[in-house]
Amino acid sequence: MIVAGGHRRIRPFNTKDTYPEQNLDNDLCQAVVAGNTVYVRGQIGQDLDTSESVGIGDVGVQTEQAMANIAMLLDEAGATMEHLVKLTIYIVDPRYRETVYRAIGRHTKGVHPISTGIVVSALARPEWLVEIDAIAVIPS
Repeated sequence: MIVAGGHRRIRPFNTKDTYPEQNLDNDLCQAVVAGNTVYVRGQIGQDLDTSESVGIGDVGVQTEQAMANIAMLLDEAGATMEHLVKLTIYIVDPRYRETVYRAIGRHTKGVHPISTGIVVSALARPEWLVEIDAIAVIPS
């Protein structure tokens, strides 16, 4: 964790390490805590500790990993899944919607966040089928 601009940055990284095959050099992080709001970067079927893709070809496994990542990042930021207020879900095939939303529903039961679902032509890596970003607000 680092502090930049007065906000806590959770799990900072550089894109040259994350995407070595691409000519990128951007300093990013997995989550930002700004006041009592936590912004979580889009999470995919990737282990945050090893950067390995999981569930290749299985949108359900990728969704479970993305939601587990969100829960872990919220915890590292001092929040919980109960603090979720907004999810944005990106899928590469509309036929994945039911599987993805069922998995998300298991993680958000009783929370009632708002959500937006978007079908996109592709994500950053061809093996990624779903990406979910989140916003949580910790009560004052």
